[in-house]
Amino acid sequence: MAELFSSTACRQLLQMFFAIIFFHASEYLLAIVIHGKNSVTVKSLLISKSYALAMICSLIEFVLEIYFFPGIKEHWWVSNTGLAMVVTGELIRKLAIIIAGKAFTHLIRRYHEEQHVLVTHGIYRYIRHPGYCGFFIWSIGTQIMLCNPSSTLAFAVVVWRFFRDRIPYEEFFLRQFFGSDYEEYAGKTWSGIPFIN
Repeated sequence: MAELFSSTACRQLLQMFFAIIFFHASEYLLAIVIHGKNSVTVKSLLISKSYALAMICSLIEFVLEIYFFPGIKEHWWVSNTGLAMVVTGELIRKLAIIIAGKAFTHLIRRYHEEQHVLVTHGIYRYIRHPGYCGFFIWSIGTQIMLCNPSSTLAFAVVVWRFFRDRIPYEEFFLRQFFGSDYEEYAGKTWSGIPFIN
């Protein structure tokens, strides 16, 4: 089995594991720094059963393709494009978290809290949901980095559908909290996810 893994495939796999560990550890640590240790739970690691299953399926695809179609993993330029997407997605998401500060939470707030303010500066000037945009780019990038064609398509569809449902739900509450200010802001900024207004 060891001879199946070329240096390119090993690099792809190491980058994937590093990307996953960095993403989840940094999300958790930023939540602690911003909200305080007592306000953060294990849920801030952002690992659900469906997410874990998706990542396992992507690794299964990776190994099966190495065995049956080893040449597919040797497209270093495709893998590097995925790596660039992973880094870009991370930067966008982490910038969103840092700029929003206490206004950024991993759970949708259904009740207005004192620290919950409408953030419209920095990256939020251009993208309404940069955290979602960053994750969308990151998640698809992880699969492009692995040269996983099936998982790339599956991740794109599943994550897009997730945000298609989540964004209107979240914006319902944001409109309640911030009224016409949010309406005006939403009217002049992109959601951050293709084809979702």
